[in-house]
Amino acid sequence: MITADNILEKIEQTRSRMLDLSRRLPLTSDAVITASVQLDHLLNEYEKQRRHI
Repeated sequence: MITADNILEKIEQTRSRMLDLSRRLPLTSDAVITASVQLDHLLNEYEKQRRHI
């Protein structure tokens, strides 16, 4: 089972990757947008987990 702590770890990893990509690529690049979408998904999952605690 994925815990809130696991999701927080993935959020930080994804945020870091997205920031790194955004420093090297245009913000509209596929890689940056994909990382942003992944981050949004993780943030939504975290919020769902928090509501159920």
